[in-house]
Amino acid sequence: MDDLTALARDHLDRARMESHGRSAHLFLHDGPLRQSLIALVTGTELDEHNAPPAASLQVLHGHVRLTGSESGDRDLIAGQMEAIPHERNSLLAVEDSVVLLTAVTATPECALEP
Repeated sequence: MDDLTALARDHLDRARMESHGRSAHLFLHDGPLRQSLIALVTGTELDEHNAPPAASLQVLHGHVRLTGSESGDRDLIAGQMEAIPHERNSLLAVEDSVVLLTAVTATPECALEP
């Protein structure tokens, strides 16, 4: 079992030492399910990228801004969780932050009902 508090503290310390200002750790990988801890120092951004089929972002520490290409900006602080929109998005650390990203990388095709 992973201790998220210890992981968050460790990776935020690592992010502060890295020139790119971030540190990440994939700690759960079960089929299409992925859970990653991402630490970002103030001002660090994960550039715009495609969203997985399903994902959520929970802020464990700090303040981040999730930006969707169509849905706009959403500021999240420690303790808040948000579904990641099904569109290109980016993430900015407004202050030193640690987030838990839960993503499903594949989904079974669903039959459309009439």
